[in-house]
Amino acid sequence: MKIALAQINPTVGDIPANSAKIKQFIARSRDEGAELVIFSELSLIGYPPKDLLLKHRFIDDNLAALDDIARYCSDCAALIGFACRHRGPAGRNLHNAAALLTQGRVLATYYKQLLPSYDIFDETRYFEPAKSQQVVNFAEHRLGLTICEDIWQGPQGAVRPLYEDNPLAQLAASGVDIIINISASPFEMGKHAFRCELFSAQCRRYHLPLLYVNQVGGNDELIFDGCSCAFDKDGQIFAQAKDFQEDLILVDLDNLPAARIEETKTDVAAVHAALTLGLKDYVEKCRFQSVVIGLSGGIDSAVTAALAVTALGPQRVIGVALPSRYNAPASIADARRLADNLGIRLLTVPIEKPFTAFLELLQPHFGSLPPDITEENIQARIRAVILMALSNKFGHLLLTTGNKSELAVGYCTIYGDMAGGLAVISDVPKTMIYQLARYINRDKELIPSSSINKPPSAELRENQCDQDSLPPYDTLDEILHRYVEQEQSQAEIIAAGFDPQIVSHVINLVDRNEYKRKQAAPGLKVTSRAFGTGRRMPIAQNYHPR
Repeated sequence: MKIALAQINPTVGDIPANSAKIKQFIARSRDEGAELVIFSELSLIGYPPKDLLLKHRFIDDNLAALDDIARYCSDCAALIGFACRHRGPAGRNLHNAAALLTQGRVLATYYKQLLPSYDIFDETRYFEPAKSQQVVNFAEHRLGLTICEDIWQGPQGAVRPLYEDNPLAQLAASGVDIIINISASPFEMGKHAFRCELFSAQCRRYHLPLLYVNQVGGNDELIFDGCSCAFDKDGQIFAQAKDFQEDLILVDLDNLPAARIEETKTDVAAVHAALTLGLKDYVEKCRFQSVVIGLSGGIDSAVTAALAVTALGPQRVIGVALPSRYNAPASIADARRLADNLGIRLLTVPIEKPFTAFLELLQPHFGSLPPDITEENIQARIRAVILMALSNKFGHLLLTTGNKSELAVGYCTIYGDMAGGLAVISDVPKTMIYQLARYINRDKELIPSSSINKPPSAELRENQCDQDSLPPYDTLDEILHRYVEQEQSQAEIIAAGFDPQIVSHVINLVDRNEYKRKQAAPGLKVTSRAFGTGRRMPIAQNYHPR
């Protein structure tokens, strides 16, 4: 049997566009001789649909679209993810479901059994889990259908399994020939390698082949890398789709070596691809035509601008230099050089006049108090007003340029440099920003070397340097990784060899600045724990471990 793995980029809620795309891939699969084409989890409505699932009409529309696609499946069957109503007397109103469509009808419907409610997932808010599994007979094959989390139970290195049920064990005991898994598994650094290890182990454990189809594309903060793949019963990979783009890959169960295996990106190359895809999809799915970025001459705004040009093209990116009395002439020159290298338009709007006006306006109230962070923040907020004015007047999406290290410790100005519509690099630590800059410059210098090599500075006072207020970034990022992503305690971090005073200072900054992060623009997730929906910390709290 020939099976097509259809790796598509759906838009959340755009049922007509998603249906049209599904039909296109069904037609392509049929033309390539496939008997069955498999789509990703909730492919009809996009993942994650969140509270759109609470709208009754939304569910009706997705069911009507499913019936329409079923009528289209005459010569090629399709397995499609959708939202189905739960008809039981108790429980949630919906199931996360997959329908096998053939000959104009729904041959079988499968309900997801394991519903994740950790990190960015919140499926128990909407869905009722399946109580048991069923085997689907199709084209003389016994298919074991699963949805995403259903195959993440078992040998995954967890100290404590998350679920009591094991859908794979149940299906294997039922005598299936092959496991099919439709997923919406978001990208994070190193995750695909972990997936492959898990899938290979599951295949060896149950002596069954596996076909895995993942969503691709960006939806809000989440980026889906695709990387749909197939493993034989011995755990050997024999097919793999492209990463970070749509793809259709054909698998012949009678001739496994004939399948295509694409290379996947790793490390900084994968992060670069993820950020450009997430940025492109956020802009286009929100129907913006262009973006605007404040260019300081520093590395963060330079990396953000370069990512935007890769994602959208130079004609859709506007740079704005906003010099003040504290900006070094070299910084303005770096911003100009960056704009020239990227081929983008650069506007220059000096902020000295409005800054002076604010100082004069406030002088009677500030009196003889010495300048401090107040005056620094005024400059950042003046810049935000100008950038937002350009955004409003011309319809640009304003991209913020703060990195994860700054956001973690509050080294950013609320209603200032935090103002914007998308925080592109907010989940990228400062040390990785340097890696990204060098990757962007791998073939040609786009980001000026002076922006990479100079000491980082906000340039909001004379001779300011980030390290005046923060530890060196390599130290800071390692502490943040342990505290935020690994949830290590202060004592554990100190025991690992870090200076107790620095650790205490950093942790205090992280905890104290939760209120800022709650008001930040949505950011693109690339690490295991981003400052977004996956990290839900209270603002007003006073927990201090002894």
